[in-house]
Amino acid sequence: MLEQLFGSRTRLKLLKIFLLRRQKKYYVRELTRLAGEHINSVRRELAHLESLDLLSSETVDKKKFYTAHPHSLLYPELRALLYKARLTTEKIFVDHMKALGTVSYLALLGMFTGSEASDAQAPTDIFIVGNVHRGKLDALLHMLQPDFDRQIYYTIMTPQEFQYRLDITDKFVFDILRSKKIVIIDTLNVQDQHG
Repeated sequence: MLEQLFGSRTRLKLLKIFLLRRQKKYYVRELTRLAGEHINSVRRELAHLESLDLLSSETVDKKKFYTAHPHSLLYPELRALLYKARLTTEKIFVDHMKALGTVSYLALLGMFTGSEASDAQAPTDIFIVGNVHRGKLDALLHMLQPDFDRQIYYTIMTPQEFQYRLDITDKFVFDILRSKKIVIIDTLNVQDQHG
């Protein structure tokens, strides 16, 4: 089934449009412009994605509109996979993070974990321990924001503040450590000590 999902460039572009943007209805010509692909290719891939139950369609005033089918079993996983690909596979975010200062711990939570439940419960989306230039991080997230369907929330702590909060068993920090997450950088061995 996965080879069917990612078998073409047009299909991947359409998946990104439907899964990484706000829930919206799109008509075929609009999708053709957004994807930058030929209309026949877009129509073929829309039919394919609809047959996989990832999209649903309705006709209004002789126009066929497509929307993501969020109740599909694969929807949250594919959405998370595309988010992760955007940040980790392409290495845009991690490479830029390293250039923003000294990062001792970097974890992706919330929207990046693929679970709507953990997205709603996570105290933050990106957790950083280190000395990072906040203004540059804001600029980086602003650059990445168009690919996401909601604002990305982040938390930065210095190593000293993080250690202090660990020592006093701060609820916010322990909620982060207990949350479902993807650890990108861990030079503090946080995972070994606090799992």
